[in-house]
Amino acid sequence: MKETQRDFWAQTFAEYRLALNRYFRRRGSQADDAEDLAQEVYLRLLRGDPGDVVAIESPEAYLFTVAANLLRERGALLRRRGLNIDIADVDEALLPTKCSPEDELVRTVRDRRLAEAVEALPTKYRTVIVMHYHENKTYQEMAGHFGVTPHAIKKYVSQALRLCRRKLRHLERP
Repeated sequence: MKETQRDFWAQTFAEYRLALNRYFRRRGSQADDAEDLAQEVYLRLLRGDPGDVVAIESPEAYLFTVAANLLRERGALLRRRGLNIDIADVDEALLPTKCSPEDELVRTVRDRRLAEAVEALPTKYRTVIVMHYHENKTYQEMAGHFGVTPHAIKKYVSQALRLCRRKLRHLERP
């Protein structure tokens, strides 16, 4: 690699480093990740074809194009990996601890009230709520069951939730 290319990208990177960090932060990266991504952009610039430096009309645009491509590649990689979590990587402090008797009582009362609110729903709405939240059915699947459109199912779910909230407010009044 010629020193002129290295010098060119070092100067360009130094000039736009903070802007790159802000770019990555605005797109959801944490501070440390943003810095790592900015460094990766710099490495990609250094690995580029030396002839490209001469042909680049706008180094800033080129720099941010490399950054955008890096984010796109990173997003695709994360989507391919999914949400697989190795249990060894989980911090034990984040795991749920045993609940106090008071917390358990609050949870039990809340669950009872919710069950009562769902039971008070008209049959159609109760069935939709159970299918959607308990059986994990999609709107499309439920639409086939009821013989209506997915949009109608969305309205049913919305109305059922509204009725549940109203009933829960009524149950929580002293």
